Amino acid sequence: MAVLSAGIGHNRGPSLDAGYSYRLGLWRKARKELMPTTLPIEVIRNRVRRAKEIGLPYKTYASIRASSGRDVVGFLFSDNALRVRRGYLRIAHDRFEKLSAVSRCSLGAAVHEPTEPSKVADLNPLLSFVGQAPGLAASWSDATLILNDLVGRTGLPSDGLVVVGETTLEREWCAALRAAFYLPAHRYFDPTA
Repeated sequence: MAVLSAGIGHNRGPSLDAGYSYRLGLWRKARKELMPTTLPIEVIRNRVRRAKEIGLPYKTYASIRASSGRDVVGFLFSDNALRVRRGYLRIAHDRFEKLSAVSRCSLGAAVHEPTEPSKVADLNPLLSFVGQAPGLAASWSDATLILNDLVGRTGLPSDGLVVVGETTLEREWCAALRAAFYLPAHRYFDPTA
């Protein structure tokens, strides 16, 4: 049987070779055996505490951990999510209050031109890093380079970051960074809405 290599555009989907369903069944069984059916109560308590420290509901935090396989080490907010605008460079009051309560987690922002990242950083000391966001006309590869440069300077692993934004373009930052998760701003700042 000839084996074809996956080329450009291949989505690395399931193999159509004979025996696929059998192998899938074995994989599912092995995964089920690997995953504990219940977590020890102390692990759950620690995770509930951690979710509270970083300002997330436990269910959201648990789904991020389950999908990424690691803890959240930081957040990358868009200027839209923080309500930072040209002429008003401070984080919106209600959002500032929520972020002020976050502990043991890095908070960063990506701001769109013509806003200067250094001015946003100076006026918002609770942000540990601020950089330029990719422009609306930036190609996918340019956006990836810009975001990876911003996060790379922090030393934080991008797969431990949660991107919080308000637009479809900002949702794509998650894929460009290979970040842990994307949260719409309203789900982070007002999870009951």
